[in-house]
Amino acid sequence: MIPPTAGTGQAGISLPDPVPAHPLLDGLPELGRGESSIVLTPGDGQRVFKIVSSPADYFYLAADDRPTGIHFPRLFHDHGIIGKASSGYSFRLLEIEHLLPVSGEAEALAQRLSRAYWEGCEKWANMGVNRGRLALYHISREPPPDLPASLVQAVAALSDFIEEYPVQPDILNPRNLMMRADGTLVLSDPVFLP
Repeated sequence: MIPPTAGTGQAGISLPDPVPAHPLLDGLPELGRGESSIVLTPGDGQRVFKIVSSPADYFYLAADDRPTGIHFPRLFHDHGIIGKASSGYSFRLLEIEHLLPVSGEAEALAQRLSRAYWEGCEKWANMGVNRGRLALYHISREPPPDLPASLVQAVAALSDFIEEYPVQPDILNPRNLMMRADGTLVLSDPVFLP
């Protein structure tokens, strides 16, 4: 069994900083906060403004060579640096698609993926901080039979991305896997800085 907050991030910790002043954000309600991000909604149900302070989040969501496809968040616009977080990293404003918490079939799929990842982390525990990298790699090469091909391809793309950037994977935290309104599972926030 996977604990609900078994990921390597610090579940339950939210970014303490206020929302930076920016004309696109004025008067918008907060939708949520993470360890290094703040999400605000313009209320159209299609897009959100995500303020990120972690380079890992920025690389994952906006780098030219980021993974793309049906299981990755869609970036509409990178509005650039809008301030500095108390952590010392820059705040960057990204306009991305509005995602939802997983439910139904997407939740079951997320649980299967997290379980396979957890089993891989346990198998490669002797590799220390690299166990998550190895777990992803092996899911992409020897996937569980119940994972759809599109998700296996997404895991392979995520594994390749992680090899090119100074980030570690985290697909155990349930808040790092979300879905679109059509039920498609999205790897919404599966990386962090070690």
